[in-house]
Amino acid sequence: MEEELKSEETRVNVEQAQAEEYLQLLQRVQADFDNFRRRTIQEREDQAKYCSMRLATSLLPVLDNFERALQAPGDDLKQFMEGMELIYRQLKGSLEKEGVQAMEAVGREFDPNFHEAVMHAPSEEHTDNTVIEDFQKGYTLLDRVIRPAMVKVAKNG
Repeated sequence: MEEELKSEETRVNVEQAQAEEYLQLLQRVQADFDNFRRRTIQEREDQAKYCSMRLATSLLPVLDNFERALQAPGDDLKQFMEGMELIYRQLKGSLEKEGVQAMEAVGREFDPNFHEAVMHAPSEEHTDNTVIEDFQKGYTLLDRVIRPAMVKVAKNG
């Protein structure tokens, strides 16, 4: 009986040691997870804080060119317009590099996901519900609409 008691005591001690080892392992894993969660939150906050840095950096040369154009002497309208066209292309290219694209609306079927109808007009040359005029271009950023196009839509009947 005494041997059984010693054997039982030994088994309890072994299981208790194993339980303490599991508890320590669990505490280490919990601490690692808490550290990971804090790091992830900090990284997300940093990313949100500086997400527009790449776009701003690509737009600074455009801003520089606008300043130069505004400070340039002379009354040559043709040269001024050529400079504005160059700056426009530079700005458009910077936005396109970041994934911003203008939407083509005229001639397409009206879609409230991409268009905002500000006028309806009868049209004999367009089918019903077709965009016939674009008042303000719409833009997408990658796969999301960031500004719907303001359009006139054909309404026949």
